[in-house]
Amino acid sequence: MTDKLNQIGLDKNDSSNLAHKLNELLANYQFFYMNARGFHWNIKGEKFFELHIKFEELYNDSLVKIDEIAERILTLGFTPLHTYEDYTALSKIKAAKNVSGGNEAIRKILDGYEVLLPLERELLEMSGESNDEGTNALMSDYIREQEKLIWMYSAYLNE
Repeated sequence: MTDKLNQIGLDKNDSSNLAHKLNELLANYQFFYMNARGFHWNIKGEKFFELHIKFEELYNDSLVKIDEIAERILTLGFTPLHTYEDYTALSKIKAAKNVSGGNEAIRKILDGYEVLLPLERELLEMSGESNDEGTNALMSDYIREQEKLIWMYSAYLNE
């Protein structure tokens, strides 16, 4: 029985499936981070100061999440992806190039959440079924934070 469990007492097959889905989330977060960083650098216009700070908060938060996701994959006994070749192959979020307008950047952020949130909900369900409280708690926190951000960014766009 114990040969079916990993070092933290979770089913190895379930952990493998979770690690694969976490790597997909990691790849998408890498592009989300890169986009937010680019928006921070390139933003122009009357809302420059406000958005410059918001995008910095966003990419700093994304960087923390990237590290947490990679460490969770390692905790499950697997290897996090770590090349842009892998990220490019897996990510549904694509690079946003030369975006300097506030509304366009915010729209791209919301588009990113349209990819991240369903992945996190899928991981929440998978981790719940696997009794993986560590992954479950991470996803629950991410979802709660992002639902609020989606509301706020949508309000900014008057949507």
